[in-house]
Amino acid sequence: MDQQIIIQQMNTADAGKLSALSKDIYKEHYLHLWNEGGAGWYMNEYAYAENVMRKELDDENIMYCIAYKNEQALGYLKIKINETLQGFEQSNALEVERIYIYKEVTGKGLGKQLMNYVFDIARQHKKDLVFLKAMDSSNAAIAFYKTIGFEICGSFQLPMPTFEWMKEEYRGMVVLKKDIP
Repeated sequence: MDQQIIIQQMNTADAGKLSALSKDIYKEHYLHLWNEGGAGWYMNEYAYAENVMRKELDDENIMYCIAYKNEQALGYLKIKINETLQGFEQSNALEVERIYIYKEVTGKGLGKQLMNYVFDIARQHKKDLVFLKAMDSSNAAIAFYKTIGFEICGSFQLPMPTFEWMKEEYRGMVVLKKDIP
């Protein structure tokens, strides 16, 4: 898969495409997290609305990139270039806020390729540390991050009332970090 993948940074004009892609991939993986009405609110108002995407794409600290193969989107990244990791404030950190890929390409090397892209971005921006947050129930994702050098460095619960529609058993999160040489 590696040779044919193109990773392209998005801009404000791509807000509609990014919104549709985000919702499409989210539906494959995360609808089970929500009580009735919650997933619709999360996708259409809170996280993936086109106006939300446009605002984020206008933010110089946020970078969205889509991975393509033969002009078909396979997944995407959301990176916050300058972020602070609680407990590691002395580090110059970059956060991977989202790494979403379609189920059909999961386990085929795309996640690793996207994360290597992140590490290259981190080096370009002279970062010491890359961190991300994952649901504590996402065992396969956490195992993947550990295989590429991440370690768990914290945990928390998604806040109420913002996430009141999310099923309580899925509100747990872990924080993982990796030092960048």
